[in-house]
Amino acid sequence: MTGELPGLDPERLRAYLDSVVPGLVSGPLEGHVIAGGKSNLTYVVTDGAGSWVVRRPPLGHVLATAHDMPREYRVMTALRDTPVPVPRTYALCEDADVLGAPFYVMEHVAGTPFRTRDEIAVLGAERVRAVAESLISTLGALHAVVPEEVGLGDFGRPAGFLERQVRRWGKQLDASRSRDIPGIDELRDGLAETIPEQSAPAIVHGDYRLDNVLVTPEGDLTAVLDWEMATLGDPLVDLGLMLVYREQAADVGGDSAPATSAEGFATSAELVELYTAATGRDVSRLAWYVAFGCFKLAVIAEGIHFRHSRGLTVGAGFDRIGAMVAPLVERAHATLKEQ
Repeated sequence: MTGELPGLDPERLRAYLDSVVPGLVSGPLEGHVIAGGKSNLTYVVTDGAGSWVVRRPPLGHVLATAHDMPREYRVMTALRDTPVPVPRTYALCEDADVLGAPFYVMEHVAGTPFRTRDEIAVLGAERVRAVAESLISTLGALHAVVPEEVGLGDFGRPAGFLERQVRRWGKQLDASRSRDIPGIDELRDGLAETIPEQSAPAIVHGDYRLDNVLVTPEGDLTAVLDWEMATLGDPLVDLGLMLVYREQAADVGGDSAPATSAEGFATSAELVELYTAATGRDVSRLAWYVAFGCFKLAVIAEGIHFRHSRGLTVGAGFDRIGAMVAPLVERAHATLKEQ
C-alpha cells in the first residue's frame, strides 16, 4: 500500500485530521496515488484499520476556476441524502500551508471506475447493460434534484450558462496554448454563434462518464465521483459530454478498447432514449451539446498536454493525451453540421 505520495505529507495530514475530526484516524497514515486520474491528484490513505480518499489539485500549472476543492466538497455534502450516490465527506481544508494546496477527505467507497472493455467485460453482457442503464438513471436523478432543497440554490448562475461556458472554455484554451491546433478557434466561434435555447436548469456534474462512477462486481453503481466542475446550469451538457466519451476510440496511443464498447453496453441512441424517458427533456438540439462536449474535452486534454510538456503531471498515460485534441476538434465540426 505504501508508495511515494507527491503533494501529500502523511504526518501533516494526520495532524490536521486529528484536530478537525478527532478519532477518525487511529494510527500513522500511509497510502498511494490512485492511477487513472488526469486532473486532480487522488490518494487512498489508511491507518491500517480504516481507509479514506484525499483529493487535491495537480502539482504546478493550475487553470483559473479549475480544480475547485470547496466546490466538490460542497456538492457531495449537499447530495448526501438524495438518490444520487456520493461518498461521505469528512473534512475540507482550504489552508494551503497544510499540504501545499486546498484538499478534502472523503469516504473510501467500494467499487471500480471501469475504463477498459476487458475490465468491465467480466461482468457479462447483462450486467454491463444494467451498468449503462444505472449510469443514465443516476444522471436523471441528479438532474431531478431541486437545488434549493439541498442548499445549492446559489451554486451557480443558470441564466446565460451556455454562453458563459463557451467563453470559459475558450479562456481555458488560451491559458494553455503551446502549439497550433487547426480548427479549434473556428469551433469556438461556431459554438458561440449557434447556442440553443437552454434546457430548464439543474445541478450539472460537468464531467459525467462511466469512469467517474464506482461500480461493484455485481454491477451496482455505488458512487458518483469527480465533482470539480459541478454547477447549476443546462443539464444537457452532461448528456452531450457523456455521449462524447461513449464514442471515444480506443485509448490514444494504447491498445485498450474503452469500457463503453463492451458487449451489452447501451448505444448512444439508446442512452438518449433512456435519458429522455427518465427526464422528459427536449433533446432536439443535442448535436450542439455533443459538439460542445468535444470542445470542452479538447481544451481539458490540451491543458493536460501543457502540464505534461512541463513535467508537472504525476502518473502514467499523460504522454498520449495531447493526441486526443485534433480528432475531437474534427468530430465537433462534423457534429455541428448535423444541427
